[in-house]
Amino acid sequence: MTLTTTDERPWEGSEHDLQRMCVDWFRYQHPTLRERLFAVPNGGDRNRIVAAKMKGEGVLKGVADLLLLVPRHGRGALLIEMKNAKGRQSGEQKEWEADVTRNGEYRYVVCRSLDGFIREINDYLKED
Repeated sequence: MTLTTTDERPWEGSEHDLQRMCVDWFRYQHPTLRERLFAVPNGGDRNRIVAAKMKGEGVLKGVADLLLLVPRHGRGALLIEMKNAKGRQSGEQKEWEADVTRNGEYRYVVCRSLDGFIREINDYLKED
């Protein structure tokens, strides 16, 4: 089940700009964890040669945009998909989400705003 943030206004700009704001906020607010949050280069336009090389290196369609490798609440990591107001999960993203959340090992969220991202991070990082 996707935990989609819904109580704030979705970001109208690009997903790229939203993700940059979120990463900047995280690294400022959590400097000791700054290296634990990183992007996965699984999207974007590439020529066929680069795409083939990346696929050979292990890039998978559908993987979440950001991974926070901090175990909390019995889960190994927080997996974050960034979407702007118009963005929707692809079929591959829904399949990957279902696969990685099936056993409750990871928490997966879709964030549509900086406020939603902040709330999800704070909720995840709070101690039990």
